[in-house]
Amino acid sequence: QVQLVESGGGLVQPGGSLRLSCAASGGTFSSMGWYRQAPGKERESVAATNWSGFSTSYADSVKGRFTMSRDNAKNMVYLQMNSLKPEDTGIYYCNARTYAGAGYWGQGTQVTVSS
Repeated sequence: QVQLVESGGGLVQPGGSLRLSCAASGGTFSSMGWYRQAPGKERESVAATNWSGFSTSYADSVKGRFTMSRDNAKNMVYLQMNSLKPEDTGIYYCNARTYAGAGYWGQGTQVTVSS
């Protein structure tokens, strides 16, 4: 059974940093990504990478500030978020897709950027 468990969210002041983690288990994944959903808005992609890590893409709004990385040995993916802005506030979700095309979501972790 596939499980994705996010951690690392919290309250941070504008300009601060957070590092999100996602522990993946129960499957072999072709790609993984981070999404976020702000109050009253649709869920949007923030960053995505294939499992080899050779190809990582970012939303324009986070380029240069966020970095996605992975540790294949530990089945972990991370999202380092720097220079956070109030508009980065939302629930951040880890997503994984298997080679068979099935998609899975974690439970989400809240990120709040506020002074």
